[in-house]
Order: sequence, then C-alpha cells, then structure tokens
Amino acid sequence: MHHLTKAATAAAMLVLFLLPAHAGDGVKGAKIYKKCVSCHMIGDGAKNRVGPHLNGIIGREIGAIADYKYSKAMVKYAATAKVWSEENLAAYLESPRKLVKGGRMAFAGLRKEKDRADVIAYLKENAK
Repeated sequence: MHHLTKAATAAAMLVLFLLPAHAGDGVKGAKIYKKCVSCHMIGDGAKNRVGPHLNGIIGREIGAIADYKYSKAMVKYAATAKVWSEENLAAYLESPRKLVKGGRMAFAGLRKEKDRADVIAYLKENAK
C-alpha cells in the first residue's frame, strides 16, 4: 500500500506540472477585455479598428489579416514567432512594447498572469 501512495502522489504531481499555471475564466476575461475594445473587435461582424480584429487569434498566423496594415515591428516579430499560440499571446499581453519593440500597440499590458489567462479564455470562447 505504501508504494501505491508514492505512485499516486507522483502521478498527481505530474498532472499538476502538465496543467497550465492558471486556467482562464472567460467571464472574468470579458470584463478585462473591456480595456481592449477601443482598438480591437471580436465576434460576429468584427472589423479592424486601430488594431486588427481578434477573431480566431489563437492559432492564427501573426500579421496575417490581409486588409490590416501591421507595423514593421510586428512584421519582424511575425517572421520569428509565426503563429499566435496561447504562450506567445500571454507574453504579448504582459508587455506588448517589450515583446514587439517599436510596435504600435499603446496598451501597457496586463501584469497579472491570471488576468492574461482570463482574457485568452475569453478570446478562445468568443472568436467566431
């Protein structure tokens, strides 16, 4: 029985290690996303504004919306990062100007990891 307890503990620790640090909450993310709506649309009928629409952002090629003019800095970043994964989107949301130096996004970023996870959950749930 003692060996089973150690094995169960090891399995539980492995599961915790493999899980994301914070599972996002889309409802909370909707509230945080209000900081983004002056520049970005999402959902049915979303259009580009100051920033591109965010429909299908997770898994979308970076800089891929044909009718949006990206900054030279974002085009350069797209050449290295290629696709918006949850991980690089979280890094971008933490500090857009740090990740994409010279980009046009004026937003300072979301310092709390939980806030970033919540916004990403909202984006995943509402991208049409």
